[in-house]
This record gives sequence, structure tokens and C-alpha cells, in this order.
Amino acid sequence: MTASASPFQYRDYRAFWAARLASTIASTMLVVVIGIHVYDIARADGMSIERASFWLGMVGLAQFLPLFLLTLVAGYVADRIDRRWIVRASLTLELVCAAALAALVWADAMSLAPLFAVAVALGIGRAFAGPALASFAPNLVPKELLPSAIALNSIAWQAGAVAGPLLGGGAYALSTALPYEASAVLFAIAVGAMLIIRPIPKGNAGESHPLRAVIEGLAYVRDNKIVLGAITLDLFAVLLGGATAMLPVYARDILHVGSEGLGALRAAPAVGAALTALILARRPLKRHVGIKMFACVALFGLATIVFGESRVMWLSLASLFVLGAADMISVYVRSSLIQLHTPDAMRGRVSAVSGLFISASNELGEFRAGLAGAAFGPVVAVVGGGAHAVAVTGISARAVPSLRRADRFVAPDQQILADQPGKDRPDVELPAMVAGLNPQAEKGQP
Repeated sequence: MTASASPFQYRDYRAFWAARLASTIASTMLVVVIGIHVYDIARADGMSIERASFWLGMVGLAQFLPLFLLTLVAGYVADRIDRRWIVRASLTLELVCAAALAALVWADAMSLAPLFAVAVALGIGRAFAGPALASFAPNLVPKELLPSAIALNSIAWQAGAVAGPLLGGGAYALSTALPYEASAVLFAIAVGAMLIIRPIPKGNAGESHPLRAVIEGLAYVRDNKIVLGAITLDLFAVLLGGATAMLPVYARDILHVGSEGLGALRAAPAVGAALTALILARRPLKRHVGIKMFACVALFGLATIVFGESRVMWLSLASLFVLGAADMISVYVRSSLIQLHTPDAMRGRVSAVSGLFISASNELGEFRAGLAGAAFGPVVAVVGGGAHAVAVTGISARAVPSLRRADRFVAPDQQILADQPGKDRPDVELPAMVAGLNPQAEKGQP
């Protein structure tokens, strides 16, 4: 494998990356438009800012419930059947959701009820797509390229997260139906890209009963302190500190920048994250990765506080940019450590557990923010959440010293080898059992 080798040399990975980019643009476009659409309908019906904030929180709850109920089952499914078809089916469901919303706007029949119904359906799709997507890249590239593939996956997601809100906010200002139509087209492109990916090795959950297999995944996470610590840190930091649910309130009633401004506010964290991902792809973290992750989670909380207190657009955008950059580093470290500490046969189920915690932190965090906004006002909800995120970081750093002391991206068996005097440090930081390689990729075939 040459130093200039890239995951993009493999055709199936290129198709996967294109599908991830198109689907991310479409899904983030839907998220921002559904949020502002719900808020606009609520305010048009005469609701107060606090009451409308509550309905924004309910959107998060509507997406979380199917994720909570289905994600662990989806992890078992990802370890038993062809992950390509899981992703294809999930993307098709999201396509249908976007098309249905566009049709309702055309028919002038839009209300809160169909928006919440679509939010539930999107949660179902994401529940099954998440574990399959998280387990996909190691089957498309050689193990030597997996760190680069992980970084490029993040770039695709962050680039989509930048473009989606900007396009969605601008399109919504032009026509209510336009962002839903555009999302449907992008989901169709993503489905087409997934259809050209050739067969990959199926997951291997063994012969365990489905419930037992799910329990095995939970038990593995429980017993692995590095994995458990990384997942729970993200859960509580974002659950308590997430501010995205309140962005429609800030755009309309605090910063007074409209739907176009809301698109910029939603895109700002992704811009910071995308630029950080580009840097990490070229200059990966080498040492002291655990303490750097904790520092960045604390910075995430501080940036949230600044955003909550801001009343000018430039400062709000700057704080969200820093928030996204800090979150990207913590995600990069957490994802790499989880991949390194998880064997291939468990990857789907562990990814499902991780995805469930992440979904809880995001969607349930939006619900928490909505309730706090209804009770105390949006500003207190955001600033108080940021302060709690900082506090959780300090508590977690003391509670999980093994995670805080994590030094390099080296698997446990390789760490033993690296620590032995007179032994060379392994050249490859991701072992074969974690990478879950596609045999065709080993031969240099896309």
C-alpha cells in the first residue's frame, strides 16, 4: 500500500461516499425545514414563543422514540443480513417521506400532524440505517486505509450538514414545497449510488437468539470501559448541552434573521466540523487522544454558553463554528476508539448501542431543550445546557480515568506489543479483526 493510496481508488467506496453525501444533504435539509415549518405553524396559530418551543422539543421526541425502540434490533439485523439492502430500504423510506411532505404542501393540507408523522418515519429509517452505515466502510477498503475512510466519511457528513441547512433555509424562503422536492431528488440519487455497490461480507452474529444477540452487544459495551466511557460522555454532554432545537426560535424571535439566517445557523457547526475533519484527514491525532477529547467536549459546552448569550449574528455564527469544530474532534476520537476496541462480529451491535446513545443525546436532547425552553425560556435553556455539558465533562474525566489516559489509536493487543521494550510500534493501527475487510479490497479491486 503506497503512501498516496486513497479510499477513493475503490469504486464501491466512491459510490458509498456519494450516497452518504447526497443523503446527508437531503436529511439535514429535511431537519431544518421541518423544524422551522413546525415553529412557523405554531406561531401562526397564535402560540407564544415558549409554547412553540415546546413543539420544537416534541419533534425531537417524535424522532427519538422509534430510534429507542428499534436501534438495538437494527444492530442485530446489521450483523445478520446484507447491509447494502438495509441502507437502500432506509433511504427509500426517507425519499417517500420527503415526497409526501411536498405533496401535502402542493395540496395546501400541511399541519403539525403530518410533520410529526414524518418525523416518526424518519426516526424508523435512521434506526436501521445507522448501524449498517457505521459498519459499512471497513468492508469497502483495506485496513490500512480505514482511518482515512473514517475521516472521509466525516467529511461527507459534514459537507452535507453544511449544504443541507443552507439549501433548505434558502429554498424554504422561496417556496415551502421546494426543499421537500429537492430532498426527494437527493434521496433518489443516494439510492441509485447504493444500488451499484457490489456484494460485501455479511455480518456475523452467530447462531444466538436475536434477543440474546442484542444482550451480548449491550454486555460488551458495559464491560469495555473505553467504549462505555466514550459513548456515555457524548450522551450526557449533548443531551444536556444541545442547542439545535432552539435555533428556529433564535432565528425568528431573538436574532431576527429569518429562514435564510436559520440555514446559516444550522450550517455553522458543520462548517467548523468539516474544516476540522479535513485537517484530521491530513494530520491525524497521534498522542494524548483521550485528554484532547475531554478538552473538546468542555469547549463544546463553553461555545454553547456563548451562543446562548449572543444577540448579534456574527458572534452566534462564530460560537457555533467553534462548537462544531470541538465536537468533530471528540467524534473522531470516540469513533476511532470504538472501532479499535470492537471485534468485527460485534461491530453492528456495538454500533447500534453507540447509535442509540448518540440518538438519545441528539433527539432526546432536543426534547429536553424544548421542555426547558417552554419552562424557562430559550436563552436559559441554551445557556444552562452549555454549563451542564462542561460539568459533565469534568465528572466523566474523573469517573473514567482509562479513557482520559488513552494515548494513541492502537488496539489493545497492539498496545501490549508497542509497550514491550525493543519492539517496533505497529505500522497499522487498526487490526484485521476490527477492520472487517472485504477480500476484494485486499486485492486492490474496487
